[in-house]
Amino acid sequence: MATHTRIEEAAAPGPRERLLDAAEALIYAGGIHATGVDAIVKQSGTARKSFYTHFESKDALVAAALERRDERWMNWFIAGTQQRGGTSARKRLLGMFDVLREWFASEDFHGCAFLNAAGEIASAEDPIRVVAREHKERLLAFVRTQCDEFVAQANVDERRAARLSRQWLVLLDGAIAVALVSGEPDAALDAQAVAQTLLDAQSSGKPNTSANSKASRQSSSKPPPARRTAI
Repeated sequence: MATHTRIEEAAAPGPRERLLDAAEALIYAGGIHATGVDAIVKQSGTARKSFYTHFESKDALVAAALERRDERWMNWFIAGTQQRGGTSARKRLLGMFDVLREWFASEDFHGCAFLNAAGEIASAEDPIRVVAREHKERLLAFVRTQCDEFVAQANVDERRAARLSRQWLVLLDGAIAVALVSGEPDAALDAQAVAQTLLDAQSSGKPNTSANSKASRQSSSKPPPARRTAI
């Protein structure tokens, strides 16, 4: 019994982890500027002295909390993607939106923590913005690996993978934003439908024939149609 108690005590999170837990939960739900240090300290159950012992500022705490969330979120997203797609890159790419839909339907969904944070911080060099940018770069890198496999399996020009991966990131982040504003988890399915069309277009576009190339040249030589002035 005494041994079991010691194990539980050893596994209990320390002040730093409790501060990170509290900061992440409060800021994700309410925003950075609306969440004060006192609220974080109170929810963490630590002394205010502990905050200054482990973090030089509130921004440093927020950046650290986002870094930890990035690791956890990416592990969850990658695992969910792999589970739904198996060996098919196409199924994995489309399965990403099924993973998102489950997240959108959860009670604690408040959008993308990294987009939310970046929207509150003006300077691109702020550590919080840097963490947000690195998260999107990491997500894009994962998407790129899936797009690389897709073009290989579909026998599509491999040069399309880079552009496809950037378009995919826009669909993912767009679905997250729409789901946050509308409260509709099916925003993920709407994005998935667009994504499927995008993949079909990649496959149907191969190979490029001389006729298509000629038509493309003729089209590019024509002046663009007159554009109406937006009101």
